[in-house]
Amino acid sequence: MKKVPATVVTGFLGAGKTTLLRRIAERANGRRIAFVINEFGALGMDREIMLGCGEDACAPGDVVELANGCICCTVADDFLPTLEALLAREPALDHIVIETSGLALPKPLVQAFNWPGVKARATVDGVVTLVDGPALASGRFADDEDALAAQRAADPALDHDNPLEEVFTDQLACADLVLLTKADALDNATRRRVEGEISAKLRGGAKLVAASHGDVPLDVLLGIDAAAEDDLATRPSHADAEGEHDHDDFDSFVVEPGTIADPDTFEARLRAAIERHDVLRAKGFLDVPGKPMRLAVQAVGPRIERYFDRAWAKDEPRTSRIVVIGRKGLDAAAIRAALA
Repeated sequence: MKKVPATVVTGFLGAGKTTLLRRIAERANGRRIAFVINEFGALGMDREIMLGCGEDACAPGDVVELANGCICCTVADDFLPTLEALLAREPALDHIVIETSGLALPKPLVQAFNWPGVKARATVDGVVTLVDGPALASGRFADDEDALAAQRAADPALDHDNPLEEVFTDQLACADLVLLTKADALDNATRRRVEGEISAKLRGGAKLVAASHGDVPLDVLLGIDAAAEDDLATRPSHADAEGEHDHDDFDSFVVEPGTIADPDTFEARLRAAIERHDVLRAKGFLDVPGKPMRLAVQAVGPRIERYFDRAWAKDEPRTSRIVVIGRKGLDAAAIRAALA
C-alpha cells in the first residue's frame, strides 16, 4: 500500500509559513492536500486565513487546527489522533502538510511517524524550514521576538524551554529544504552572508533556496521523498541528550501478566492502571493463546495501540512482558496486581 507523504513546515513566527501554505493550496492542481496548522492561542488565526484562500484544497475538512499548545509537546494527545484521522480518509489524501508553531522542535514530529499505527500508512516526505532573511541579517531569529516570547508564555503545555538559538539550530539540523524568506529585502552581499551562516548549520544533502512571498514551485517543496522517519540519526537535536540526564526522576519495571486470553479486557485494565497511577509509557508483548503471533502493545498516556507484529520463534518462550515507565514513586506492586 502506498504511503501518504507528509511535509513538515517549521520556522519561527513571522517567517512566512502560512503564506507558503496558501501558495501550496493555490497550486494543488487537483491534488487532495490536507493541512494541519499549529499556531495557537491568540495567534491561532492561520486556519481562518487558509479557509479564505478560495481554493478547493482549503475546504474546511482539509484544514485542521491544533490549538492546544506547541505540537512537539502534545504529539500523543493531539497530533497522532489527527494524523490517524486524516490517514483514514477515503479516498486517500495525496499529501499532508503540517505547519508547526514557531517554537516547535521538528524531530519529535518526525519520530511520531514511526508510531505503529502510522508507519505503514504515512512517511515524512521532507522537513521544510523557513528562515526570516531580514531578521537573521539583523541578528535576530524572528522579525518580532517579543511576539515569540508572548507565544511561549501563552502555552502551558510547552514542555521544552530551549533558548531560541537552540530551537533555530534544531529546525535547521532536521531540515531537508531550507527557504530563506523575504530574500527580496536583502542586498546581494547581505544575502550571501546570511546564506553562509545558514549553510554552516545544515545537515549533509539539505538544500537552501531563496524565496519571496512563498513563491516556490510545488515540485521543489513536495516530492522530496526523504523518508525522514528512517533517517533520524542524521538529524541531531539538542533534546537528544536530555534522555541521558535526570533518570533518577523516573522509575521503570517489567510486568509479566501471564497468558492473555482476552486482549480487550487486558487493555481496559492497562488503561485504568495508567490513569490511576499516572503511568507515562507502557510497551511490550503479550502471549495470546491460540495465536501464532505475539501481540505488541504500545501505550503513551491514555493512548493504547496493539497489533500482531510477528510470529513467535520456535525456540522463543511465549512470555507476556510489559515495561512500565513513570515518574519516581510508581506503586509497582499495585500496577502488577492490576495487570495480573
